[in-house]
Amino acid sequence: MFSLRQQRAPQLFSSNPAGAVRTLLLIVVCIALMFYDHQRGHLEKVHAALSTLVYPVQALVNAPYALVNWAEDKLATHNSLLAENTRLRQQALVDAVQLQQLAALQQENTRLRELMQAGSRLTGHVVAADLLAVDLDPFRHMAVIDKGTHDGAFAGQTLLDAHGIVGQILRAGPVSSEAALITDPGQAIQVEINRTGLRTLAVGSADVDVLSLPYLPNNADVRQGDLLVSSGLDGRYPPGYPVGVITAVTRDPAEPFANVSARPAADLDHGHDVLLYFPVETPPPLPKPAPSAAKKKPVKKHIKKQPR
Repeated sequence: MFSLRQQRAPQLFSSNPAGAVRTLLLIVVCIALMFYDHQRGHLEKVHAALSTLVYPVQALVNAPYALVNWAEDKLATHNSLLAENTRLRQQALVDAVQLQQLAALQQENTRLRELMQAGSRLTGHVVAADLLAVDLDPFRHMAVIDKGTHDGAFAGQTLLDAHGIVGQILRAGPVSSEAALITDPGQAIQVEINRTGLRTLAVGSADVDVLSLPYLPNNADVRQGDLLVSSGLDGRYPPGYPVGVITAVTRDPAEPFANVSARPAADLDHGHDVLLYFPVETPPPLPKPAPSAAKKKPVKKHIKKQPR
């Protein structure tokens, strides 16, 4: 039993002196080769051959780790691209909104500059106002502005823009006023044909883009494209300010008057800014509508009875 255990026990160190000598010789050879390679570098080909032989083993061992890193990089890149794409889409929307706001501000700046240039051509002075509401019903073309009697507004005051006459105030409140556009069916303005100086009356219609000139005779010198300006004879509208442009002239020999229509010069359906015109002399107040005639009560006749 003891001999069996003795045979199976591993021996860490051999008792044979020849094995120790071989080991020592191998160590000395390895040291010599390393020193020779370090000094001379003649074993590079051997290194290359050994590296070629060992590379498949290294690649096989490193494959799982490389695959995991590749998958993590791809997933991280995909997620980062999705996040970047989302961020860029949101930024593009914000930039588009800001660009639209910038375009709107540029247009508003252009309109305000034109308004100020238009005000410099007038004899009186002007005050800028904002449109709060516009009603373009076929039977009434009205607007509400943010200026009232506290700002000096009054009934009958003229509204202008950079291109022409807009209308006039009908009712002035403390902080806001209601105005009728020149195309309102109930409005009329004295105009001149700028080319000939012929005076006539322009009245509103159901269309916000049409003014009617119903009192021009068939033989009147009027042409398509003629500019209409305010005559200023009523002391309310500034003289010589654009009102509209003739767009159509139709003459019927059977009718005494020609059918003439014009397009308003002002942008009645665009913009949010107008000018309140303050003439040098205060114009007369608007005439009040005549009160309806009171119904006459029937007169009772008293018949005196005669004595029988």
